Amino acid sequence: MGVTSRFPAPLARLIERLPQWPHGIPAALALNLARYLRLLPEDLSALEGRTFVIHVRDVGARFRFRYEGGRFRPLFGPGEPDLMFSADTAEYLKLLRREEDPDTLFFNRRLDIEGDTELGLIVKNMLDSLEPLSWTAIDRALRERIRPSPPPSA
Repeated sequence: MGVTSRFPAPLARLIERLPQWPHGIPAALALNLARYLRLLPEDLSALEGRTFVIHVRDVGARFRFRYEGGRFRPLFGPGEPDLMFSADTAEYLKLLRREEDPDTLFFNRRLDIEGDTELGLIVKNMLDSLEPLSWTAIDRALRERIRPSPPPSA
């Protein structure tokens, strides 16, 4: 199923002018939930102390976060990230659904990657190892992590 962005340009320009720090909060929460559900690789030590920005170009939003102490944490201040991805919403959805791989999007100039080259390759390989994001995958992960308590003994 093809996805195209229909986000209104005037609204995107407005969002781009707003403070960007709030966007890091849901990004960090979602990544921590994905880690808890084991949807992300178990070993994320290569990300320790590194800062990231996911720039959603057509929306004008920048999701800033850091991986520290085994958790993703939102970033509230300015600064250069170690790694930044820039793409439109549709391209990110294609990545999450595994409809397209990061290399194809990068070489077709629909995904920009800026910053630490080695870190970019590590993250790209992690993305390649993920199964497609689907409600089935999330449901299965939830069932594996959250098991009902045994009934109380009489």
